[in-house]
Amino acid sequence: MKKSRNAIFICLALLIVSLSNAQNHRFVDPMIGSEGLGNVFVGPSCPYGMIKPGPDNDLNANSGFTTDMTKPIYGFSQVHVSGTGGGAKYGNVSVMPVSGDFETIKQESLRENEKVALGYYGALLKKWNIQTQITTSDRAAFYKFVFDSNAKNAVKIDLGRYLDESIIPDGREAQQFVGSQVEVISDTEVRGYTKVRGGWNNGSTYAVYFSAVFDQPFAHFSTWKGEKFFPNEKNQVDNGKKTGAMLFFESLANKTLNMKIGISFISSLKARENIDNEIPHWDFKKELAETQQKWENLLQRVEVEKEASVEKKTMFYTGLYHTMLMPVDRTGENPLWENDSPYYDDFYAIWDTYRSSSPLITLLDPKREIDIVNAMLQIYKRDGYLPEARSGNSNGRTQGGSNAEVVIADAFVKGLEGINYKLALDAMLKDALFPPGGNEEKEGRGGLVDYNRLGYVSTDYVRSGNRTLEYSYNDFCLAIVAKGTKRKGEYWRFIKQADNWQNLWRDIEDNGSRGFIMPKDSNRKWVDSIQCAANNGKISYVPYTPLAQDWPNCVCWWCGVFYEASSWEYSLSVPHDVAMLIKKTGGNEAFKKRLNTLFDKGFYNVANEPSFLSPNLYHWIGRPDLSNDRIHEIIDKNYNSSRNGIPGNDDSGAMSSWLAFHMMGLYPNAGQSYYLINSPYFKQTVIHQENGKDFTIKAKNLSEKDKYIKSVTLNGKAFENAFIEHQDIVKGGVLEFEMAATPSKTWGTKQVPPSKSDEVIEE
Repeated sequence: MKKSRNAIFICLALLIVSLSNAQNHRFVDPMIGSEGLGNVFVGPSCPYGMIKPGPDNDLNANSGFTTDMTKPIYGFSQVHVSGTGGGAKYGNVSVMPVSGDFETIKQESLRENEKVALGYYGALLKKWNIQTQITTSDRAAFYKFVFDSNAKNAVKIDLGRYLDESIIPDGREAQQFVGSQVEVISDTEVRGYTKVRGGWNNGSTYAVYFSAVFDQPFAHFSTWKGEKFFPNEKNQVDNGKKTGAMLFFESLANKTLNMKIGISFISSLKARENIDNEIPHWDFKKELAETQQKWENLLQRVEVEKEASVEKKTMFYTGLYHTMLMPVDRTGENPLWENDSPYYDDFYAIWDTYRSSSPLITLLDPKREIDIVNAMLQIYKRDGYLPEARSGNSNGRTQGGSNAEVVIADAFVKGLEGINYKLALDAMLKDALFPPGGNEEKEGRGGLVDYNRLGYVSTDYVRSGNRTLEYSYNDFCLAIVAKGTKRKGEYWRFIKQADNWQNLWRDIEDNGSRGFIMPKDSNRKWVDSIQCAANNGKISYVPYTPLAQDWPNCVCWWCGVFYEASSWEYSLSVPHDVAMLIKKTGGNEAFKKRLNTLFDKGFYNVANEPSFLSPNLYHWIGRPDLSNDRIHEIIDKNYNSSRNGIPGNDDSGAMSSWLAFHMMGLYPNAGQSYYLINSPYFKQTVIHQENGKDFTIKAKNLSEKDKYIKSVTLNGKAFENAFIEHQDIVKGGVLEFEMAATPSKTWGTKQVPPSKSDEVIEE
């Protein structure tokens, strides 16, 4: 029997390949990043899809899943996030096919013959020899179960299962059960909901409603509440206890059972409507093909040369795929307010995604980015603040700045239309002028009173160092939008405040470089040491140096001067004024030495978003060749097409979008209108833009030896800059590189990328 099961899986794999013949989505491998720190979601999803059904075998994993084959699957839940760190979120409405013993609610099985492809997950549940396959639409999933047993077979729907459950009331970053309800509607349909709160963003209660329909009737059923089964009792109403249903099937045709399950954040009737609208048939292959085509419509917007290696194409297209999993499109599914405007959730978190994920969506899918920004403005109008780390319909966590400002500025400077930028400026000003109150972690800017009074965030507040840096850049982005919308007063104020990072710049030396962002107290005095521990009534202190990491040794993860990095990394994070950063460091040679120290001594962390721009900083001293060396060294050492091919939490596509941009030979400075130019990984990349105009990047003579850009032409004319404006790409054309074995002494050396201090401030 197992041989026949294996044959089915092989046929499925061949089907997937045949559907994918000569198409880009055949190079997507959802398993890249499933091991190590990647935390990617491995189940099927549509682009920005609301439902993300997939296997759960690790309650504390962010994706619900580990590749460890010794850990049994306990169910397939319908809502997941991808690539995130911290406490897990979602894992709601768990489904599990079973055979034989139904005396306990808990049912789990090891798996084998696991097959994963874009839009598809399949595995054999070893305990019962049940083949499970899943594909999906945007808001409904399609399951196919093939049973082996002639005994009773069943499908369990468990509304009390979810990720990162904690018995500690209000456990930080853990999820807490609130309530659930199940109702058997007929012998082919079950409806209900589950309510949970908490998770990484410490959010309020969210409800996931579902409707499940089967292509064959179940013979009988049991619902449960708590730990007790109630045979043939159709309803288990919500009284704060966990509920679910066990549905028993007899005499299944070909021992195969199909199930469609829709979800909604509005009602179970809406969940059923989502099934009817999106999967009105019972053809698994058809649904798989439709899902793959949705992805192909996006992935085909970038075409790389056919001769590129499978390894490179797999890394690249999987990077695009991961970028477009989140945020999720919940338009029409918002339970908090009613309108027809776009609504997106799971901005998880903008601190991670603003640097490269949002700009990549802007470049390849600008209409989608317009909807995403408009959704952010709806959240501001209804909830009072722009989102930063929103999930489960709740704002709830800020790591540093109010970085929705950067996303808005990026859309503005790149000319995205259909966005009310006057309203957007109001939203940005709300962040910049009004303290959020409470624990100052949910939204807005924590430590804002200090920042606006002192010009920096003092050590009276946690994360004072990176907050000051990020607020400075947020203010720059605010000023850019203010200027463009003719608000000169706001422009003048915030372009000045964009220099506030300098108020924490301390002229000290470390590892041969001078000048670092260092902490100050509220009396404007430098902080030289921090309290670490109290033992036997004695308080101990440790010196605070540019390499100090007060977390987690002395303070909590969220309580340090810098979030997830040292001053060595953060002191280079001034994306709007690299020229001033170079000046304060001591000039070009001193800056080059500083960058070399960062990389050569291992102070750089490839997995840390504040360092995303750092390998490109050589551009500002006229040495793009050195940027190329660092970027290719980082990618070649840390990225690959294996399951461990992402060097850190993918963070909703942040790491993947960083890779995809650099493989094309471009990298954005988010919130600004240009892309830095680097040596690509492909001899030719064609961006088929939404406006119908192609932009082609050619690398003539590119090879492992000829890896440096010698000269560049744009539409046949010499192009001397190592950066290119977004509008030059939008117009379409050809950017052609002449590659060589040695760095150019002229290209990219005369005109460096823009910096705030190079421009005249308009008052």
